[in-house]
Amino acid sequence: MSASDRDPGFFEIVRSQRAHRALLSDPIPEAWIEQILEAGTHAPSAKNCQPWRFVVVQDAALRKQISDGARAAWLAFARDTTEDQTDPGFLDVDRWAMGGLAEAPVVLVLCGDTTVLPLDQMGSSIYPAAQNILLAAAALGLGSLMSSLPLYAPDGSFAKLLGLPEHVVPLATLPIGFPARKLGRPRRRPIAEITSRDRYGVAWKR
Repeated sequence: MSASDRDPGFFEIVRSQRAHRALLSDPIPEAWIEQILEAGTHAPSAKNCQPWRFVVVQDAALRKQISDGARAAWLAFARDTTEDQTDPGFLDVDRWAMGGLAEAPVVLVLCGDTTVLPLDQMGSSIYPAAQNILLAAAALGLGSLMSSLPLYAPDGSFAKLLGLPEHVVPLATLPIGFPARKLGRPRRRPIAEITSRDRYGVAWKR
């Protein structure tokens, strides 16, 4: 019996999950949002300290401000990266960077409480919660992705925008909504190409 035979639904969701950058503005039922949040809280964390703090942004004006900050951050990044030889396509913010921030009915901001866990130890607790949230959204037929781009708004105003106290640090944003279009299953490299047994470079073989 294979692992997928034990729970075919879970593995199908994992295999079909995509980063959805085009989302509809249709509202998401509150009960679904709570299901998604609960999935996040069931992630493992250091000593079960549960350092995550969630901000669910639904206000359209606030989402636009977050989107505008992300746009400015991307343009600054694109220009710095290409040293004034910017490919026009790279500056297509809506295609590459926005991730439905303006259109998504929900932008979920994942934060870490540094009174519970030091910031430099936060990743091993916050990002499992993020993946639980992404999978839960996919299980409900919603699209999502994870982005840190709004956190780098040039004026550093993101935390102030959400009214975060100093000890609560924003770590990721997840726009969530109904997909604007159906995406096929993503292509992935075979595990034999990226996996070694015991020592790097030793082929993975059954």
